[in-house]
Amino acid sequence: MQAPENAIAPSEDYFSIFDLPRFLNIDTAALEKQFYALSRRLHPDLFATKPAAEQEWATERSSLLNDAYRTLKEPIARTRYLLKLEGASLEEDSERNVAEARASGKPREQKVPPDMLAEVFELNMQLEELKMGGENSDDADLKEQLRASAALFQSQLAACDSELSGHWAHWDAAQTAHDAAGKDSAKQAMVDLLHRRNYIRNLVRDVQEAVGE
Repeated sequence: MQAPENAIAPSEDYFSIFDLPRFLNIDTAALEKQFYALSRRLHPDLFATKPAAEQEWATERSSLLNDAYRTLKEPIARTRYLLKLEGASLEEDSERNVAEARASGKPREQKVPPDMLAEVFELNMQLEELKMGGENSDDADLKEQLRASAALFQSQLAACDSELSGHWAHWDAAQTAHDAAGKDSAKQAMVDLLHRRNYIRNLVRDVQEAVGE
């Protein structure tokens, strides 16, 4: 089926929908403006008198456009999406995966960053101690220690995000220069950093749940 002339053309990926190169530093204000312009072209009223096939096409394209915009406007989602486009293998730890792991009674299998071994060991001991106290445990000191750990991990998350943004510039420069080695280096650095970020984010979530926050 041929696309209507007043709608966006079929695209291979989210970047090409917005006529963007595969860069990580993008103008999100311009992205938003283009999103609304494209959305108007796919408004249902414009297809009300069109054949059912064209209406279905517009609905599918609108859904794809929304998915693309939500992904590209958010820095971490944009980074993960680009890395997957480039063939990188990333750990998946969605809310659904976490729930399934808990339901099965099996812990999430994640590799502890080597420099965090001592911190994670101490945290796990504190969590186990709190758990052994039962649901009515009122160990205020232990909970305060856990909250302090969560605050520390939150600061490490912020540091990950700052470091990640530095790799965006390296990726974009290598992409512009068609520098395959530079792209590979930036890609691996971002994959490693996202794995670390994902691990720390899960620690924060575990602590918050343990102390009832």
